[in-house]
Amino acid sequence: MVFALVLLVLLAFSMLYNVGSFFSNLARGGGKLSAHTAGPKLDEVVAEDHDASDKIALVEVEGIITGRVMDEGGYTMVDLIRAQLDRAKEDKEVKAVILKVDSPGGEVLASDEINRVIADFQVKSQKPVVASMGSLAASGGYYVSVPCRWIVANELTITGSIGVIMSTWNYRGLMDKVGLLPQTFKSGKYKDMLSGSREPDKIPPEETAMVQKLIDETYAKFRSVVQAGRDLAWDKNKTGKDKGRKLASDWQDYADGRVLSGKEALERGFVDELGDFEDAVNRTKAIAGISAANLVEYHQRYDLSDLFHMFGKSDSKVVKLDLGVEGPKLQAGQPYFLCPTFMH
Repeated sequence: MVFALVLLVLLAFSMLYNVGSFFSNLARGGGKLSAHTAGPKLDEVVAEDHDASDKIALVEVEGIITGRVMDEGGYTMVDLIRAQLDRAKEDKEVKAVILKVDSPGGEVLASDEINRVIADFQVKSQKPVVASMGSLAASGGYYVSVPCRWIVANELTITGSIGVIMSTWNYRGLMDKVGLLPQTFKSGKYKDMLSGSREPDKIPPEETAMVQKLIDETYAKFRSVVQAGRDLAWDKNKTGKDKGRKLASDWQDYADGRVLSGKEALERGFVDELGDFEDAVNRTKAIAGISAANLVEYHQRYDLSDLFHMFGKSDSKVVKLDLGVEGPKLQAGQPYFLCPTFMH
């Protein structure tokens, strides 16, 4: 009974808070609901207060880039980044965004969606996005950085790894050793493509060619995104006191999957400047034309409705133990913009 009363009190507070947020969003939108009210619930948090009227929003891309649902609210990494940029677009006090990237890459589609979200944000809001690379911004981590107006990397940042990887396992040899014989019924010649139970010498060469064609097409898309993003940035950064970096004439020779240090990336024109996060902040203020700004973040908020949503799920049969470290959940047969060398 006591537990039920506590839940009722918490529910009442949650309802009052949500009603208040509703009218607050209504007032901020001039009588119309803000777009972000339909997505993740976000609270603005001041990361650095410089007693300024202007703001710079910080948006993080950290870890494996994935389109999978990340939380009980049903939102993906793409949803969260889109919601944060929508919030930054609506706030007139936000003059620019810093994209903090520390990622080895991830899924092709999710990386491409984030890339397009950032590009669209800059066009529609006319607010610049500056990428601040951490220790690792490779493959898909570079893919999401390349539409930014300016890219800042540390001298020791691991970046590059421009390429596509798709892998699977062939376990037919193990099956033969234990006497396990698969039986496959299929509707077409290639319906069991990438199946790990087939004998390697029975895989037709034209199937290998089809998979390689898919990889080549995705890789060509990666190169075109790099070319377009860096050309657009150079067009905006080639004038003024501090110029950005143009892609070197031989940049495609370095887009073969190899990793680059921040210093090498600067020499080839993949990034615009060497520095740390503070250098990225100073560069962002210079590009936005402001002298001072508070740094803000958008944190996802959970309320009691999310708690009841979790309690309402009865189909889960798994208990998860959080040890603070979660390995990447990669799927066989799915293409990735990923730097596997640094996935341990």
